[in-house]
Amino acid sequence: MSEAVYFENFSNNLLIGSTLRSTISMRYINICKRLNKDFWNMDDCTTGGRYIGSFGRNTATGWISDIDILFEMPWRFYLNYNDYIGNGQSAFLQVVKNSIAKTYPTTSLKGDGQIVSIKFADGMEIEVLPVFKNNDDSYTFADSNDGGSWKTTNPIPEINMIGIGDSLTNYNLRSLCRMTRAWKHFCSVPIKGLLIDTLAYRFLINWENRNKSYLYYDLMCRDFFEYLKNQSQNQSTWSALGSNQIIYNPENFQYKATIAYNKAKEAIKYQNDKMEWSAKQKWKEIYGNRFPN
Repeated sequence: MSEAVYFENFSNNLLIGSTLRSTISMRYINICKRLNKDFWNMDDCTTGGRYIGSFGRNTATGWISDIDILFEMPWRFYLNYNDYIGNGQSAFLQVVKNSIAKTYPTTSLKGDGQIVSIKFADGMEIEVLPVFKNNDDSYTFADSNDGGSWKTTNPIPEINMIGIGDSLTNYNLRSLCRMTRAWKHFCSVPIKGLLIDTLAYRFLINWENRNKSYLYYDLMCRDFFEYLKNQSQNQSTWSALGSNQIIYNPENFQYKATIAYNKAKEAIKYQNDKMEWSAKQKWKEIYGNRFPN
C-alpha cells in the first residue's frame, strides 16, 4: 500500500461520522425551534441559527464534543437589555437559557460569560451565542463579565475564507486542518482551533505543491510543522483569517511543532528507504492511532 493511500485513509478516518452528525443536527434543530418560538413567535421554524467554530468551518474531526451555534435575536431585545439597570447582558443570557431549558429541562444548562452552554449526558456540549446582526453583517453579542458589556464578532468571513482556501488548494486545506487537530489532540498541543485554521490557510495557499494529491501529504505535513515551529515565540496574538479578529494564544505550541517536524522528517526518510512499517510508526507518534496501520 502506498503512502498516498495511508494519508487518504487517515484523512477519511478524521471525518465526522453520520451518527454524530445526525445527533448534532437534531439538537441544533431543537434549539433553533425553541428560540424561534419564544423570541420570534414562529412555530416549528429552524431559521436564524448558524454553525460557527470548527464545525461551521468544516475543519472539525470526529473527536469534536463542543459545537458552537450562533443565533440571531430581534433587535428589540438589545434595546431592552441595553437600558437594563445593572448587568443587562447577564439578564439577557439568563432569558435565553430559560428558553432552551423548556426543550431540555433535565439537561445541564449555564448562561455565563458570552454563551449559553448545554451539556448533554453523552459528553457533547453545545454553546449558543445569541447575537444581534449589525448593518455591516457583523454581530453584537452580550458579555456578562466585569459588569457586562456588548462586543462584536464576525465569524462568517472566517467560514467563507476556509471554503475559498479549500477550493484553491485542491481541497487539501480542510484535510490539513483536521490532521493538525489530530496532532493537537494526540500530543496535547496548546494551540487554538481558529489559529490552526488561520495558519494552515496562510501556509498552504503559498505552498508550491498546494494543488497536488495525497502523494504529497507527507511533505505537506512536514513543511507545515516547519512553518508552525518557525512562528515567533514572542508572539501571543494573531489576526484570524477573513475577519482579522484577534486570536490570543500565548502558550508555546512551537516546541511540540519542532518535535513533530523532526519526526516527520524521520518518517519520510524511512519511507524513502523502503522501511514502510517504521515510517508509519513515526507518523503514529505524531497523529495517534487514527493513522492507518
